[in-house]
Amino acid sequence: MRLTALAASTVQYAPPIAAGVLQGDYQPMPTASHILDRVLVLEMVRVTEAAAIAASSLVGRGDEKAADHAAVEAMREALNRLYLDGTVVIGEGERDEAPMLYIGEKVGAAQGKGPKIDIALDPLEGTTICAKAGPNALAVLAVAEEGCLLNAPDVYMDKIAVGPGYPEGVIDLARSPTENVKAIAAAKGVAPHEIIACVLDRPRHEKLIAELRSIGCGVVLIGDGDVAGVIATTDPDTTIDVYMGSGGAPEGVLACAALRCVGGQFKGRLLFRNDDERARARKWGIEDLDMIYDLTDLAKGDCIFAATGVTDGSLLEGVKRVRGKMTTESVVMRASSGTVRWVKGEHRLD
Repeated sequence: MRLTALAASTVQYAPPIAAGVLQGDYQPMPTASHILDRVLVLEMVRVTEAAAIAASSLVGRGDEKAADHAAVEAMREALNRLYLDGTVVIGEGERDEAPMLYIGEKVGAAQGKGPKIDIALDPLEGTTICAKAGPNALAVLAVAEEGCLLNAPDVYMDKIAVGPGYPEGVIDLARSPTENVKAIAAAKGVAPHEIIACVLDRPRHEKLIAELRSIGCGVVLIGDGDVAGVIATTDPDTTIDVYMGSGGAPEGVLACAALRCVGGQFKGRLLFRNDDERARARKWGIEDLDMIYDLTDLAKGDCIFAATGVTDGSLLEGVKRVRGKMTTESVVMRASSGTVRWVKGEHRLD
């Protein structure tokens, strides 16, 4: 089936996801960027919708590569229709690894004359999730002015994140997981056993999970999709208080772009397995390999974050096909206004 028109779209406006949950961590809004025009906010939704719709036809088919390829092609085509001079700073990999949407690729229909935009993207966050028809597969995109998103190498990053409302410094990678949980619990006014942590279900996290459970902390294990895991800390309905563990560094940049819009705290440290990964980091301009990154080190200034659900999840509903049309659900956020827009779309099919 072929997408032919946008039949209907509903936009709901909302304040930051977890506004007013706790007192503390007031963060002044960044100045609105004249580069990131208001029109561009909803254009980003069209881009993530295109990728999600393309990937949705391969949900549950067991072919991760095919689903990812479909999402990449659709997102690239949608970006190239926009009036902007864009550069991919977080993408599918380096040029020799990725034929499209590689790091450094230029996208947009106004090269050399349109607004200069840095773009971080994951056309299909959760390729395994999509292939297995699991929850929380997303098409994700973040944009900012040139130079405002860290050009993170494709290595692991140790991460910890909380949503808005906590005093500055409540989390710290120099502390143990137990110490971080106790600090969060004290700030929230509850016992440590009432804290819920989200962790990727990986063998490398066995000790982390065991330590958290030893102090009575609840652990929500996710199979993939740590961007959604970080964002879940901002939504009280998920009951998740903190995200912990290691995942991809590029996903850390995307998650920070979202937190810049709705509030929260993030700490990250790059993890290197060999000299090749260290050399890759230096190639992208990273000299301090032991640096602990704060939220604004990864995403600064005015940012726009957009995501569309591919499969149903805690953040968004997935793509649905019903009676000759498809429905999508998306979220788009902007840092300078703190605005969150939930967008429901109906797309007519031939």
